[in-house]
Amino acid sequence: MSVAPAPAPTAATERVSAPESRPRRRGRWGTQIFLTAVSLGFLAPLLLAVYASLRPYDETAEEGYFSLPKSLSFDYYRQAFTDSEMTKYFVNTLLIAVPGVLIVLFLASFVAFAVSRLNMRGGIVLVMVFTAGNLLPQQVIITPLYAVFNKIELPYWMSDSYLMYDSYWAVLAVQIGFQLGFCVFVLANFMRTLPKEIVEAAIVDGAGVWTQYWRITLPLCRPALAALGTLQFTWMYNDFLWALVFINTGDKLPITSALNNLSGQFFTDYNLLAAGSVIVAAPTIIVFLLLQRHFIAGLTLGSSKG
Repeated sequence: MSVAPAPAPTAATERVSAPESRPRRRGRWGTQIFLTAVSLGFLAPLLLAVYASLRPYDETAEEGYFSLPKSLSFDYYRQAFTDSEMTKYFVNTLLIAVPGVLIVLFLASFVAFAVSRLNMRGGIVLVMVFTAGNLLPQQVIITPLYAVFNKIELPYWMSDSYLMYDSYWAVLAVQIGFQLGFCVFVLANFMRTLPKEIVEAAIVDGAGVWTQYWRITLPLCRPALAALGTLQFTWMYNDFLWALVFINTGDKLPITSALNNLSGQFFTDYNLLAAGSVIVAAPTIIVFLLLQRHFIAGLTLGSSKG
């Protein structure tokens, strides 16, 4: 029994399909133009700062920041890095941001695993409580935390002030407390989308709770962890409020405060300040570039099925 071949497309069908593809193509071009304009709008301040940092201040004061350059150099970057002692402040920031990100992701993933995979009673209520903590304005608890940290004593090897105040532990504790709720919310929702059959098979093979979490569930959460890690590092790295409130010694302040050293009492070279701002922003850009594949995958989680 032979099967008749499918009829070839006629000119009428081609005329019908052509107008349908044109609106799609126009819509695609419109989307691309819109996204390009939005991207340039977000990049414009950074590009202007880079452009200003390469020009002498006298030239921009005379010609304006949007004029064509007469000379470009990296002298301001060298001056900004040395005058503000950025190496010391970079180390201070990493002492807060790196442990903070690791501790937040570990605690949040463990709590999310418990409330989403272990059928724990009150799990949804616990996630709601964690999420509700993010709704509390940070400025409201500055005074209570300042009083509490001045009463918590620490050994000398943890704090040279013998108090939690004026130590990295105070800033680290606040960062972990405020960022934990958001990470628990995101990871708990992501873990609910993982196939339960994988964990059930591991339980049949004799896997305990730690094995289910560390060796089975956590590797599957790599995109979500990378996305959250990028966001958490950016937020903790750029934070200025908590370090300014809870750290009194100038040599312990993070990198965001190093820019103050570039401002004079009577005169501020804004081109020099722009160079310092670019240097300060560089680590967050590098982290995003290194993790952008996982970051984008984490942002698109749950956007498609199958």
